[in-house]
Amino acid sequence: MVKYFYNHMVRHLLITLILGVSFTFILSCSAFAESKLPFRPGEKIEYNLYWTVFHAGYAELTTSTGNGTSGPIFNATARTNDFVDVFYKVRNRIESITTPGMDSALYYFKKQREGDYHRDITLRFDWNTFSVTRYGSDGTFRQKLPIYPGEFDPLSILFSFRTQPLEEGYEFVCPITDGKKSVIGRAMVSGRETIKVGGKEYDTFVVEPEIKDLGGVFKKSPDATLKMWFTADELRIPVKVQSEVSVGHFSVELSKYTPGDPEAEY
Repeated sequence: MVKYFYNHMVRHLLITLILGVSFTFILSCSAFAESKLPFRPGEKIEYNLYWTVFHAGYAELTTSTGNGTSGPIFNATARTNDFVDVFYKVRNRIESITTPGMDSALYYFKKQREGDYHRDITLRFDWNTFSVTRYGSDGTFRQKLPIYPGEFDPLSILFSFRTQPLEEGYEFVCPITDGKKSVIGRAMVSGRETIKVGGKEYDTFVVEPEIKDLGGVFKKSPDATLKMWFTADELRIPVKVQSEVSVGHFSVELSKYTPGDPEAEY
């Protein structure tokens, strides 16, 4: 059960908005034309991870300045707490680098350390040939795929979503790749709701990503659901993720938000 939790909760926290089938309005995933992105360099979002009612670990999302030839750099980490470490230790990290205008991905690296399972994955995007190349743990070539204009990886797609002008009924459609396949993801803003997380109330938009093409425990649970809550303000902070599956439910809940430097530039 713990393995189920981390194989899928961690993945869906970081992927979140994936796997539809339509190519319609594909350009809607480009960064919304604002004077500043809602996330600034130095932003840190910290989470508690729960399996049913049990606290199982921690996750963190951070944003930093690009290297001069790229846009924002995003990092995500997830780890089990001391109690769960005894049974199934997890130390996962993801890094994503986007283009200067944040209109597509450039680079993606995932380091998985889950129990005895260790794997590294690197994706390199080539916008001259509209392709992405996937490399394995030893740096060897694994696969090359054609990609759509404006395609994102499983982490940067979350931040692309945060640039959108959310409102009830809004549908987000965007191409996404994990290096194994390239698909069109879709998510619907299904409502607006005030929720309490960590003893604090938040005015949020409720977002429901399509999950019909998700694998693992979602594929085995015909009645599975996945919902996310984003603050209904200019920051659009993901404050909660919750899923119901056949083996129970997981939740990812905001514990601390540290804003970035409003004057810093990418």
